[in-house]
Amino acid sequence: MYGKFQKHLQDTLDEIREAGLYKNERNIASAQSAEITLQDGSKALNFCANNYLGLADNPRLIEAARKAMEIRGYGMSSVRFICGTQDLHKELEKAISDYFHTEDAILYASCFDANGGVFEPLLTAEDAIISDSLNHASIIDGVRLCKAQRYRYANADMADLEAKLQEAQAQRFRIIVTDGVFSMDGNVAPMDKICDLAEKYDALVMVDESHSAGVVGPTGHGVAEQFGCYGRIDIFTGTLGKAFGGAVGGFTTGRKEIIDLLRQRSRPYLFSNSIPPMIAAAALETFKILGESNELHDRLVENVNYFRDKMLSAGFDIKPTQSAICAVMLYDAPLSQRFAAAMAEEGIFVTGFYYPVVPQGQARIRVQMSAAHRREHLDKAIAAFIKVGKKLGVL
Repeated sequence: MYGKFQKHLQDTLDEIREAGLYKNERNIASAQSAEITLQDGSKALNFCANNYLGLADNPRLIEAARKAMEIRGYGMSSVRFICGTQDLHKELEKAISDYFHTEDAILYASCFDANGGVFEPLLTAEDAIISDSLNHASIIDGVRLCKAQRYRYANADMADLEAKLQEAQAQRFRIIVTDGVFSMDGNVAPMDKICDLAEKYDALVMVDESHSAGVVGPTGHGVAEQFGCYGRIDIFTGTLGKAFGGAVGGFTTGRKEIIDLLRQRSRPYLFSNSIPPMIAAAALETFKILGESNELHDRLVENVNYFRDKMLSAGFDIKPTQSAICAVMLYDAPLSQRFAAAMAEEGIFVTGFYYPVVPQGQARIRVQMSAAHRREHLDKAIAAFIKVGKKLGVL
């Protein structure tokens, strides 16, 4: 049987290559930082990591992880409700709740699991989920696992959201679901307006803070801080794999009863090992660092503003960004790959994004800023963009 299936797979892979959509992985042989070493020994400046606060190689996090591994071991070998809960897990859940001003939190192996495990335990076919059209794939998959009625509104379009909420009045309970920052475009969901509509039409609100926590808001505490929505958002999901240290692990935080029911019925929580002690300890250290100073967030904002303004002045087409994500629009998938390859020759590590990661005809280079980037890093990247842009006819 596999012979026929193998041909089918090979034909599909060939089609992906011919369309210029095949994804190649590049091997890094160093820690994740502003400057990285590739497997061939060459150096590059990294502008495509989610390392927003530059904590992925922070010495305090590394030391916290090392100490925890020496004392608490390497892994838990268990799910939480059997024998997979340490005091570190409970302390981290409290730190997350404190950070988001919520009542409780629950840890997952990833935010993909958090989003995959949030809807089915809470909602039934009597209920409705109203989801932004640009929500992350993990939200889409989580919605698919639930029997609730599904509504989809145009990205950050409040008129369309209101229309969908009016339709959803036929259902028992309603929940509006949105990314805080949309990972491909870098725009921020208008949470104040979303909460206004939720209160008008009797709906819950859920936001995925994966690309917004640590990034947006006056002190980087996310969309609730930015829009003054503390107490109005019922559920937050997020990751420890981006601003909060760049490792693994996800979480859901919000109303106490919601979190309690997820502990009882959320399948990714019930049937996956708890995160390793070293990850929990390092994440706790992250929240300590963020509680001591806003220095990292302030540096990130400064870097974003400098890079964006210089790139716009150079003539690049950049989507309006309110986050650490700058989408340099190229629109053509093969061009985005050639552009990324040419940037690599200039010592700049960026990635072309194209279908199915973004819609057809919306290919781009997604540039991600970090607090770890220094001014000379930014200047080198901007100069390389201009050189390659002229060479490839983009400028």
